[in-house]
Amino acid sequence: MLSCIRLPLLFDPVALQADVAALPTEDWVPHFNTSYYTGDWSGAALRSVGGIARQLYPDPNPDGVYEDTEILARCPALTRAIDAFECEKLSVRLLRLGPGAGVREHTDYNLGYDDGEVRFHVPIATNPQAVFELEGQRIEMQPGESWYVDFNLRHRVANDGAEPRIHLVIDCVVNAWVTRTLAAGEPC
Repeated sequence: MLSCIRLPLLFDPVALQADVAALPTEDWVPHFNTSYYTGDWSGAALRSVGGIARQLYPDPNPDGVYEDTEILARCPALTRAIDAFECEKLSVRLLRLGPGAGVREHTDYNLGYDDGEVRFHVPIATNPQAVFELEGQRIEMQPGESWYVDFNLRHRVANDGAEPRIHLVIDCVVNAWVTRTLAAGEPC
């Protein structure tokens, strides 16, 4: 079973950070799953059902098709990073975990390679006190890297640092490119 792989895709974190810094406050909305976290866990939808900018929820049974939002149109570096993933994209969003915030341990549904849908993370901003754990093992993700994680497994996030932790999160349909890219990556 594939559980965690650093992909052979690297992005310019400074350019990604510039796109994020240019987003107005109103582009960020609180995460929909309020029982999973404490503090500030918010996001900005870059691709959602119907292209609705305030739609963070990655509906597993959408009534409509996924489309880019108007937020993505203002983010050239994020667009280039997303385009590097040569597969069908579903939900694409920025997720921000503010200082002192945490997401309790949980599992997500049908988000592993064997399910036919994968979730990739591209860290944009982080700090040494931001912790991501998969099955109790800390995974060090650095800005500009790209990662596959099987989110069917237990995971949690905590940010005890003074700066937000921000990731680009891309949900994709498994295809031959995904399979090759995972095979070329470095397992954790």
